[in-house]
Amino acid sequence: MKRILYYHQQSHFSRKIRILLAEKHLACELQPIDLRHKPPEFLQISPIGRVPVLVDENGTVIWDSTLIAEYLDETYPQPRFYPSDPQTKLECRKWEELADNLGDNIINLWVLNLTKNITSPRYRTKLETSINRLIPIFEQQLSQSKYLLSEETWTAADVAALCSFGYYSFRLNEDWLLQYPHLKDWFNHLHERESVNSTVPQKIEQ
Repeated sequence: MKRILYYHQQSHFSRKIRILLAEKHLACELQPIDLRHKPPEFLQISPIGRVPVLVDENGTVIWDSTLIAEYLDETYPQPRFYPSDPQTKLECRKWEELADNLGDNIINLWVLNLTKNITSPRYRTKLETSINRLIPIFEQQLSQSKYLLSEETWTAADVAALCSFGYYSFRLNEDWLLQYPHLKDWFNHLHERESVNSTVPQKIEQ
């Protein structure tokens, strides 16, 4: 049975898993999903109707990017993206959750812009305030070390954050690169990796 990843090229949550699959050298068939017209067979394996969804070679089906990331790390542990020490792994998960929360806020702000919804100024302010509060937290952390958890290596936390900031650049703007030098250096350094550079979201021709 083939390993299949149901994904969307522009989805930063899908990108997180594509990076991990590439870094772990796991062959995988990529199955693109039109999120506006989700096929019934996709909804059968994804009750929440979101990408990514991984179907592994043994038939295991997992949705939600964090669940997939943890499954991949436990099943195919080389190289590891979650620390083995419980306390350090908890710190990794906390940063990953923070990055995913940032990504969710960016998605919601982009959708608000896309629909030109001017009836929810309070909601827009809430999203912008949350995004602007979170970014300096990452900048501060990266002013102390090369990666979010250490000087030595990147982790699932860096992958998640990288994908959220990449989505910010793709959907909103790249102004944050000018304002936060440590984030900029970290972001550009990680894009030297083939797994990262090859999964940059692209505009889709209509």
